[in-house]
Amino acid sequence: MDPVILDPVILSRLQFALATFFHFIYVPLTLGLAPFIAIMQTRYVRTGDEMYKRQAKFWGRIFLINFGLGVVTGLTLEFQFGTNWANYSKYVGDIFGSLLAIEATVAFFLESTFIAVWAFGWNRLSKKTHLLSIWLVSAAGILSALWIILANGFMQNPVGYVQEGDRLVLASFMEAVTNPYGWHMYFHTIFGCFVLTGFVVMGVSAWRLFRREHVEFFHASFKLGATFALIFSLATLVTGHQLGQVTAKYQPAKLAAMESQWETTAGAPFNLLLVPAFGDEEKNFYEALPVPGMLSFLATGDSRAVITGLKDIPAQDRPPVWPVFLSFRAMVGLGFLFIGAGLAATLLRGCVTRLRWLLLGFVLMIPLPYLALQLGWLVTEIGRQPWVVYNLMRTSMAASPGVDWLQVAGSLAVMGAIYTLLTLVGLFFMGKCALGDPQTAPAGHHE
Repeated sequence: MDPVILDPVILSRLQFALATFFHFIYVPLTLGLAPFIAIMQTRYVRTGDEMYKRQAKFWGRIFLINFGLGVVTGLTLEFQFGTNWANYSKYVGDIFGSLLAIEATVAFFLESTFIAVWAFGWNRLSKKTHLLSIWLVSAAGILSALWIILANGFMQNPVGYVQEGDRLVLASFMEAVTNPYGWHMYFHTIFGCFVLTGFVVMGVSAWRLFRREHVEFFHASFKLGATFALIFSLATLVTGHQLGQVTAKYQPAKLAAMESQWETTAGAPFNLLLVPAFGDEEKNFYEALPVPGMLSFLATGDSRAVITGLKDIPAQDRPPVWPVFLSFRAMVGLGFLFIGAGLAATLLRGCVTRLRWLLLGFVLMIPLPYLALQLGWLVTEIGRQPWVVYNLMRTSMAASPGVDWLQVAGSLAVMGAIYTLLTLVGLFFMGKCALGDPQTAPAGHHE
């Protein structure tokens, strides 16, 4: 058997990637649906229109299923720090653990508490108090994501620490929580989650409109989903550009891999077309259709700036170029598609019920924002390699000692089977809710 397949570090990376992939199927929609529901419920409180209350309850059922599956699939991630990545946990536990502890004891506690208040409070709370609960769910979810991404931001750009022996110790909490890399990642990720929510809502609504079911109800959902999709697609473009500039500053090797930039160049061009360089050991792509100075301008704001090439980075410190480059290009392409689709949905939302071909197009687009977000994390995580903590600890040194490949392979297989089953069950119940009759949802009342 290939010795690479038997490497417990490689298998542990696959296991963590698998768990993260399945977990992040649910996180974006949870983060985005909460404010979407809150907006619908706010409309109900302001106007008294029962349709908006049914909107909140209809999408709320999907939200609750999604949230529950997100919690279940996320539990194993933290366990893996102890089982598979003990050396890493020992090295950065003082910093990484403190950020995750805040997330769990403050943000997630608030989110789960107010979800229960919202879910069971329809017949027990006043309109305004009940409305406040869903807005607090939204705020707590967004706050929870902040602490997790700041923890990941430390791995990308370690700050606020001192080295004490064989471990890092938190020296400045303020520096750790104001990490510019983490904050740029955070806004880019959150806006991407809102884009996904917009397209999921539009896709589900488009299918119901295509079948001419509850037209007024789903037309209202479609219009708000279109607004989400357009506004946050544009915001994601802006924050993605800003994150790219931060990446150029703190992780030049990742930037070089994202653009397959092999030569260190002043005024580096942006190549509109790259052809695979099969058989070339030094290059992955041949450049074509260059725009002079554009890469330097996009990365730094200066069209004459020097961009470090991969040839000037030691081979052992270079990230894998193929997966980073292809993932980045695909993610950017999808981002521009989302802007175009969001604009079309916004401009045509008044007559979209008559454009049946367009409705089917939005149904087919449902998986694409999920793909774009997963591609973004591939760029982020593979582009950081070979470091688990950038320039401080290599991934090869982070795994747990004494854990052999058979143990990891066994748990990987079991986890993959369980997660697949959970996902199928979750999709079944969310699909059942999405295709259900919104008029059958109990309206409830407020005292």
